[in-house]
Amino acid sequence: MKNVLDVFKERGFLKQIVFEEELYELLGKESVTFYTGYDPTADSLHVGHFLTLMAMAHMQRAGHKPIILIGGGTAMVGDPTGRSDLRSMLTREQIQHNVACFKKQMARFIDVDNAIFVDNADWLLDLNYIDFLREIGTCFSVNKMLTAECYKQRMEKGLTFLEFNYMLMQAYDFLHLNRTYGCTLQLGGDDQWSNMIAGMDLVRRKEQKVAYAATFTLLTTSEGKKMGKTAKGAVWLDAEKTSPYDFFQYWRNVEDDRVAMCMNLLTFMDVEEIKQLTAYNDHRMNKAKERLAYEITAIVHGKEVADEVLKQVRAAFSADVENMPVVEIENPTNIIDILVKTGQCKSNGEARRLVEGGGVSVNETKISAPSWTLPEDVLQKGEFVLHKGKKVHLRVVIK
Repeated sequence: MKNVLDVFKERGFLKQIVFEEELYELLGKESVTFYTGYDPTADSLHVGHFLTLMAMAHMQRAGHKPIILIGGGTAMVGDPTGRSDLRSMLTREQIQHNVACFKKQMARFIDVDNAIFVDNADWLLDLNYIDFLREIGTCFSVNKMLTAECYKQRMEKGLTFLEFNYMLMQAYDFLHLNRTYGCTLQLGGDDQWSNMIAGMDLVRRKEQKVAYAATFTLLTTSEGKKMGKTAKGAVWLDAEKTSPYDFFQYWRNVEDDRVAMCMNLLTFMDVEEIKQLTAYNDHRMNKAKERLAYEITAIVHGKEVADEVLKQVRAAFSADVENMPVVEIENPTNIIDILVKTGQCKSNGEARRLVEGGGVSVNETKISAPSWTLPEDVLQKGEFVLHKGKKVHLRVVIK
């Protein structure tokens, strides 16, 4: 079996890694217990988690043991990384509900029965503050901590002492998992590098044992912005938050130069096949993008759902009304109301701008007036096709 580090390198996962030669040898000769952390502040995972989920899948397929750490305790402190405000505090009941949702979604990626799920609230909330300072606080240099990028960014707007503790909390997680489960490796996004290195150093210092950390590249657009955001908000793995159709369309519309990267990182497609599919700079990339969207949707929502969505997408672009995605609405008053009720716009203002910009059609009629209402013949028929731009086509049924 191929060493999983070779898989990560071949597919472009790795960003930073420490003690690489040691870790490569270890991963090649025995099963390694590793962990990744997840913030439980929502009841669904989103595209930002996708890459670490795939990494877990590759690790488990290579015979290694995953620990999924839910940050129920650190969520009550707040990770300062990339944030300008404090996180909301959750109850234990909310966290348990969110974990149950995570577990269901993760089952699409890994064998959850052969993974360990832990909540760091179980050990962080009962810590004695003085004991913690004496055992852990003495291992950290404030001067060194302030050089970390996550703290430097927050210093400009104000860093609370509560948030300053976050690095110590996450480092203690690694120490606890090492002592309890023999965990020797932490994996995560590259924005967590400083926190991960702190944990690795703490394990090596306190336990005199080997410990490793490796980060993955972040999913970004060609402009360097994080992928997974749309005008409607985050792209969620929960079908109720982001429909499978919208999920498919998000990946179908990625930039041409991002397709190979996404295929390598977010699917299990063969690397050579990926090279063949993405070797073009013309219309043939549309076939590759459709394949990318199908493969990712099949992983997240299942092959049956992906097949149905693919049929709907092709129908939308071929005017096959019967197989278009369907949305039901009640008592539509005008085109603004229709756009909001079908979920194509968040507000009346957004809908008005879209209409005035010429981006909306009903059946074959382009709509330019926000006051436009459905003709009598359409109301009697009880359905119509709504076109938003060139890529969204819906069959709307009036209840």
